[in-house]
Amino acid sequence: MAGVHIPRVKLGSQGLEVSKLGFGCMGLTGGYNAPLAEEDGISIIKYAFNNGITFFDTADVYGANNANEVLVGKASKQLPREKIQIATKFGIEKFDLFNNLITIKGTPEYVRSCCEGSLKRLGVEYIDLYYQHRVDATVPIEETVGELKKLVEEGKVRYIGLSEASPDTIRRAHAIHPITAVQIEWSLWTRDIEEEIIPLCRELGIGIVPYSPLGRGFFGGRGVVQKLPATSVLNAHPRFQGENLEKNKNIYEQIEILAKKHHCTPSQLALAWVLQQGNDVVPIPGTTKIKNLDQNIGSISVNLAEKDLREIVEAVPIDDIAGSHQYNDLLANIGWKFANTPPKDSRV
Repeated sequence: MAGVHIPRVKLGSQGLEVSKLGFGCMGLTGGYNAPLAEEDGISIIKYAFNNGITFFDTADVYGANNANEVLVGKASKQLPREKIQIATKFGIEKFDLFNNLITIKGTPEYVRSCCEGSLKRLGVEYIDLYYQHRVDATVPIEETVGELKKLVEEGKVRYIGLSEASPDTIRRAHAIHPITAVQIEWSLWTRDIEEEIIPLCRELGIGIVPYSPLGRGFFGGRGVVQKLPATSVLNAHPRFQGENLEKNKNIYEQIEILAKKHHCTPSQLALAWVLQQGNDVVPIPGTTKIKNLDQNIGSISVNLAEKDLREIVEAVPIDDIAGSHQYNDLLANIGWKFANTPPKDSRV
């Protein structure tokens, strides 16, 4: 991908600088596809770095036995530590999508034990950006962020983030310690954060890190021009099933037409749309294939005028999208709309 320069941007107002395009490492250890061999996963991370991506996103819950953090840690040993930004997350104690089991935990003791575990698996002295992965609606956010603040003071964490947090939770958290970034789903077909979350982040000077910016691969042709692997969790996703998928293929076709106009691929157009929502927006698409990574990096070079951005949105009417953007009600109920926490003094 020589020739494509990935700019650097400030994420949040506290000084964290990252590449404008990040890399979501989750899929390297399975989920959407079969897990990669460790050396292949490491080589993709190194390839991303050598092509200008310095911001790598993982979590303690990704992969069997925390495999994703271990992989990212091994890859980071082969890269200059001061030139990469590692983001990881805590807060999902148990997760089994197929058995509808998920446990969220945000107690101070749990925050600390998770941080210690992540530092060990990653093999680093500090985590650049540490997110609460999902909000524990039973624990006042002040208690969770209070412990994160201590970890910052101790030098174990540089910056604090939230993922899928409600406006009230973001505001209350930010009052305890500055929040650097909010990670949340945002793509052409998932835009429900635009009315409340985005303006609030901008008011408070918080960076926005969209996950699944390609609609879980849909805008790269997953489920449309490529069949889903039998083991993929996407087989359980409403938008990739039966009649819903057939209807959604029309959306892909509209983006395909517009992509030709801009001399790029549908995935590049969809990602460019997210990238150009502002300098405070740093999407983290993931992939297991170098050719897809090259395409993602190439999206930096797709320039869209305001009228182009509007035309792209008009080609993907939200009301025409079939199926929920959440896998099921269980996951929907831990999304940002249900992520308020009790007041600090309400618990006995």
